[in-house]
Amino acid sequence: MVISNKPLRLILVALVACLPVIGFANSEKDAAHTQTEVAHEATAEGHNAEPTDVKSKIKGFVKHHVLDSHDFTLTQDDETGKYYGFPLPVIIWDNGLQIFSSSKFNHGHAVAESNGNYYMINHHDGKIYKTDAAGTITEDEKTGHPTNVRPLDFSITKTVLSIFIAALLMFWLFTSLAKSYAKNGGIASGVGRIFEPLVVFIRDEVAIPNIGEKHYKRYMSYLLTIFFFVLFLNIFGLTPLGINATGNLTITFSLAIITFLITNLTANKNYWGHIFWMPGVPKPMRIILAPIELLGVFIKPFSLMIRLYANIFAGHIVLMSIIGLMFIFKSWIGSSLSFGLSFALSILEILVAFLQAYIFTMLSALYFGSAVEEHHHEEEGHH
Repeated sequence: MVISNKPLRLILVALVACLPVIGFANSEKDAAHTQTEVAHEATAEGHNAEPTDVKSKIKGFVKHHVLDSHDFTLTQDDETGKYYGFPLPVIIWDNGLQIFSSSKFNHGHAVAESNGNYYMINHHDGKIYKTDAAGTITEDEKTGHPTNVRPLDFSITKTVLSIFIAALLMFWLFTSLAKSYAKNGGIASGVGRIFEPLVVFIRDEVAIPNIGEKHYKRYMSYLLTIFFFVLFLNIFGLTPLGINATGNLTITFSLAIITFLITNLTANKNYWGHIFWMPGVPKPMRIILAPIELLGVFIKPFSLMIRLYANIFAGHIVLMSIIGLMFIFKSWIGSSLSFGLSFALSILEILVAFLQAYIFTMLSALYFGSAVEEHHHEEEGHH
């Protein structure tokens, strides 16, 4: 039995919707009192100089929100320049394994030294580059990309940490749900009651209709994992923690690759037969259609990757930009309008978080269903 909790949901929606606004306000509360001279100071310190005018600081905040980071910064005091957060381990391969704390970078303002090697974080892309003792990063004149050597980076970044947290949270929640079933004779209890309807929904409305009664159980573990994994990371992105895991192309690429591998490694002969030698189609047309069908095999995971990445990334950019307008208008009318619009957009982003998790799961189930679908044709008899 699942207890109705509509009032609780409404309260949770309101709280979560306010979180991005609160997070931005804390980090930019003193932005109006900053100086307006940027260019001359930036030249003295190179490309890693922090912007000091309001518009540049907002652009920098938006950029740092959507980019990954080697430390977990919660907020910053603009007057003292003090950061509140904690460093993360840096693990890179450069003439051997180099392991040290990201605190050595001092949030990108200092050169980190490890075993006689020097490294610097480039503020343009957030990547670690090998430098000299002065931290010099040179750029290509044509492309503008750094020409310094970039070591292999296996660091526990903010995105990686959020993935670990989501995985541990899922393990704890669904282990508790499984134990409650065993204790209460198949009835969920505790926090499991919140997630049981979603589990049943994925089974009855996503897996069975798209895969079929015969094969859906083979894929249920993956479909549940991918749904809640994407959902939790999407929700994390709406908090003031500055997490943008599903707005990271490498993350969505990895998820799409897993769906691609499962689809093609578990596919039956009918699936491949309909790609390379479609039954019921004239033989000359089969030769023409086979390359197109084969191309579709790779387009499907590509569309999964781009759809999730583009929706989450664009949502973060738009939301942070609208919130930033409050500090540009500097008036109660403009700021109030920006606040109201950002609040409404935050609620919409919660809907998008659930919707994108559902779409990714539903399309994955659809691909799995096409891979195991059993076709019965009278060979060559249908035209």
